[in-house]
Amino acid sequence: MRLALAQLDVESAAVETNTERAVDAIADAAAEGAGLVALPEIFNVGYFAFDSYARAAEPLDGPTLTRIRDAAREHDVAVLAGSIVEDLGASSGGPADEGLANASVLFDSDGDRLLTYRKHHLFGYESEETRLLTPGESLETAEIGGFTVGVTTCYDLRFPELYRDLADSGVDLVLVPSAWPYPRVEHWKTLPRARAIENLCYVATINGSGAYEDATLLGRSTVYDPWGTPVATTDDQPDIVYADADPEMVAEIRADFPALRDRR
Repeated sequence: MRLALAQLDVESAAVETNTERAVDAIADAAAEGAGLVALPEIFNVGYFAFDSYARAAEPLDGPTLTRIRDAAREHDVAVLAGSIVEDLGASSGGPADEGLANASVLFDSDGDRLLTYRKHHLFGYESEETRLLTPGESLETAEIGGFTVGVTTCYDLRFPELYRDLADSGVDLVLVPSAWPYPRVEHWKTLPRARAIENLCYVATINGSGAYEDATLLGRSTVYDPWGTPVATTDDQPDIVYADADPEMVAEIRADFPALRDRR
């Protein structure tokens, strides 16, 4: 399956502009033969636009994800809309679930919703995320292009037990929408590579591009193979990263190299 990581220029609080860029990237990637297109974390509002979260929050059937769903269907390509600020009350249709969440949704090429992932680990360092958002609890998986796919988000990379849970669920491709800023370049390069090596799976990190008042995203969206080798990457400018991923490679490596079976 051909992966396309859409490293978008994400402008602060420019929802319409950012969503249009995402739709254009989906069309471009599909034209290049992508089977799955992945978008960055909070691609419509901008991760660091904390003052805009409440105003820009939407349910899962709101305008942003509806446009992404329609683009997936129109261009016959699976899309990870990763992520938006979700209005939990509006999504549930009642007060049982209230607040906001950092939510990613995976659509198949028919526009059907295959999974929803709400970020588990909320970032507290120089961030308003822990104050504004509710952490997720569930860990869904989906089948796309021969892969069992799981999703985590940005800061989740620092918590390896989450990835082991995905591996135990049969996941062989993890998509990681992110808004990772300078100066933590080496962390961004090391953590997903370690998660790929530990779990003998593909890990694809989808970062944004662009500057905010207090942060600049470092880009470098990358696909790591099950050996932890970066097979496709880019710099910090807007780009689409393409890589061909093979689920049989994961199965063969896991069969030949018994690290997961040797746990005690």
